[in-house]
Amino acid sequence: MKMVIAIVQDHDSQRLADRLTKNDFRNTKLASTGGFLRAGNTTFLCGVDDARVDELLRLLDDTCGNREQTVAPVTPMGGNADSYIPYPVEVEVGGATVFVLPIEQFERF
Repeated sequence: MKMVIAIVQDHDSQRLADRLTKNDFRNTKLASTGGFLRAGNTTFLCGVDDARVDELLRLLDDTCGNREQTVAPVTPMGGNADSYIPYPVEVEVGGATVFVLPIEQFERF
C-alpha cells in the first residue's frame, strides 16, 4: 500500500476530485497555499494499493496540465527590494507535485 500526496493548483482541483471519484480512488482534500505565487492549492491524500499507483499517476498527469499565466508579483515586505520585479511576468503554473510514500499499516473504521 502507498500514500500518494498530490499538491495541485485550485484551478485543477474540482476536475481532479471528480476523476478520482469516477475511477474509485478514495481521497481526502486539504486546502493549502503555495509559497512561490502565494496562490491557493489543494492537497489530495490517497491511500492506494501498490498495483494501482501507476494508474493514479497517469490520471494526475492527464488532469493537471501546465499552462502559462501572467502574474503581478507581490510587493516585498521587509525583504530585499533589489530583486523585486515591479511588472507582471509570465510563469508556468499548474501541474502536480506528487509524493509516493510506503505505508506500513492502513485501517478504515
